[in-house]
Formats: sequence, structure tokens, C-alpha cells
Amino acid sequence: MPQRVQKKESPIMDALLAKESLMPDFKPGMLVEGTVALITKRTILVDFNGVATGLVSGRELHDSLNTLKGLQIGDKISAYVIEDENEDGLVLLSLRKASQEKRWVQFIDAFNTGKIIKVVASEANKGGLLLELDGIKGFIPVSQLAPLHYPRVDGADPSLILNRLQSLVGVEFAVKIISIDKENGKLILSEKAAFDEDRRKSLVTLKPGTVVHGKVSGIVKFGIFVAFDGLEGLVHISEIAWGHVSNPADFAKLGDKVDVQVIGVEGDKISLSIKRLIADPWLEVASKYSVGTVVEGEINRITPFGAFLALEGDINGLIHVTEITDKQISDPSEALKVGDKVKARVIAIEPEERRIGLSIKAVDNPPEGITEGPDGEVVKKPRKKAGAKKDLSDLKEIAG
Repeated sequence: MPQRVQKKESPIMDALLAKESLMPDFKPGMLVEGTVALITKRTILVDFNGVATGLVSGRELHDSLNTLKGLQIGDKISAYVIEDENEDGLVLLSLRKASQEKRWVQFIDAFNTGKIIKVVASEANKGGLLLELDGIKGFIPVSQLAPLHYPRVDGADPSLILNRLQSLVGVEFAVKIISIDKENGKLILSEKAAFDEDRRKSLVTLKPGTVVHGKVSGIVKFGIFVAFDGLEGLVHISEIAWGHVSNPADFAKLGDKVDVQVIGVEGDKISLSIKRLIADPWLEVASKYSVGTVVEGEINRITPFGAFLALEGDINGLIHVTEITDKQISDPSEALKVGDKVKARVIAIEPEERRIGLSIKAVDNPPEGITEGPDGEVVKKPRKKAGAKKDLSDLKEIAG
């Protein structure tokens, strides 16, 4: 009976087979992990279990996570396969595209789950804000900005809107992804959507009389917009101060922190007030001023029907055009200008209407019924003048 010949095993063959079994299956588009074997200024060599070597070079070294910084020999890194093997037998790799693939995984998950992510705008155009992460382009349209960042400008001036948007470059935004296009590497983002849930909750609990803390999000001719708790409300020009307000920009600037009182909620429209958090100075007018007394102050505004004299704080008195001089004039500016310091006599007080009537011409010629002591004090209350009431009732606008 013939003997069975036992086949001799070859250690070299076994080693080659073992090495072959460890060889990764490199295909373009794959994410692979290896060990950093060499680092130079322009390249990284990556070792794959001693059976293959990868090369990262040029622009492929740089990703948004700045992986290259602080990288040391022996560190494990993930890389994206660009080419399975070049003419030198090296696998061409990319840290930039590896980071991009990881980003896509995060973005797709955030899109599917409605998760909020953080991004930083790198550029602005008239339509909104742009950003780029590892070659993935994102866009936040103007219409998708939250109240705090929405560019509210008078007349929707395109150049002013662009200036506001450019000021947001470098700002971090919390956003939701509302559209995703991996094939073309684009995302549409919404800051407004990120606050929708908080906004709905805040709106339900918001009641007139509530005092809230917010930031000035817009200043226009007719008032000041204030953003708070994902909401935005308007402080109308008439609710900014107790005195006359000609320009809301004189009372606030963008980004100012401010306390406001909610005075009305109609659907999404929220009305706010700043002045109602301050004591109404007109409540003390009757005790501080009396008809017949002479006051002194500075002319701070001139209108076709008269001039306004600053008395204190937000309290102004009106010198009707007919009470400026004994001479007949049709325009107050013929006799007065802003900044003039003058004396005037109080001829009417109507605290409920927030009106004080003054007269310059009555300083030296007191109206009928008024007498003065040696120091100019009123010693007898005058009878109401028919003309004084008429002067005030003609007004459609009055400071304070």
C-alpha cells in the first residue's frame, strides 16, 4: 500500500497569504482608517497594517476640523479613498473629503430628525447668508432669518439690507436644514425654523402687561422692533417715551438690551411699550405748575403752529404762534429758533390731554385777572381765557 505523502507547509507562503488577508479592499469613495507613519509640510503617509500605504497631500490635507493641526506619528486617522493605487503604488487619500462624508452623515440625520445644528456664515449677498463646510455649500435666505437677525430697514432699501447681512458674517447661527441636495452639495437652512417650537410656546403664554427682556432687532421711522424668546414685537414711536419722539434711532441702537411691556397680542402681532415702564411725568404736572407762573427753558422744536419749550424731562409746553409776540407773524420761525432760551407764562394746563399752554408775550403783560407780587409770584388765580383753550384744541400733535 503506497504511503501518503504529507505536503510541506511553506512559512513564506503562509506569511504572504496572511498579508493578503489583511489587505484592505480600497475603492474610491470608501472611508478607511489607518495609522500616521510620516508627516511633512505637504504630505502625510498612512500605514494600513504594513500591507499598504496611503498618501494625503495638497488641498486634501485640510478639513474644517483642522485634523492636521496637532497630528502626530502613530495617531489613528480616517481618510477618504480618492484612488486605489497610483503609479508609485500608493493609495491616494483625502482628509477633506473624509470630513465631508462625515458631515453628510450628520446633515442627513439632522434633516430627517429635525435636529438643530450650529453654523457660521462666511459671506453675504442681497438674498441671504452663505457658508461652506468641507465643500458643502449652505444658504440661509433672508426670509429664513429669526427676528433678531432679520434686516428690518426703512423702505426695504437693498443696500441697507446688504449692509445688515454683511454684519452677520462670522456670527454663529442655530438652524434647521429645510432642503438637502447631496448630489450638488447644497443645503438650504432656516434659523427661523429652529425657533418655531419655542416661539409657539412663548406666544401661548404671552399676555398684555407682561414685562420681558429682549434685544433691539430693528429701528425704522415708525418705531423700534424688539426680539425676545424667539418672538418679535414693535414699540411704536408713540410708545417709546412720554415726550415727543421724532426719530426712534435717538433712543436705541441695534443689539441694545431693553426691557419692554407687552401691551397687545393679536395673532402674531405683538405691541410693546418702553415708556409704560417709566412713571408718567404728566401725573405731577398739576402740582408743579400753575396758571400764571413764569417758566424758563429752551426751544427744542418748531412747528407751523407754534414752538415747544422744554420744561423738564419729557415735559414740553407749547407757545402757540399767536402767543409768541404782539406782532402778527404767520410762522414761529420768524421770531424763534431751536436752542433759544426764553421765558414764558403758563396760560393753560390740561394734564389729562398732556398739554401746557405758554405765552411769551404775556410775560410782561399778564392776562386779565393775573396779578403778581414783588418777586413775580402769582397772587391771584386768573379766570380762564377763552383764547387759551382754543389755542390748545387746535393742536393735532404735541410733545409729551
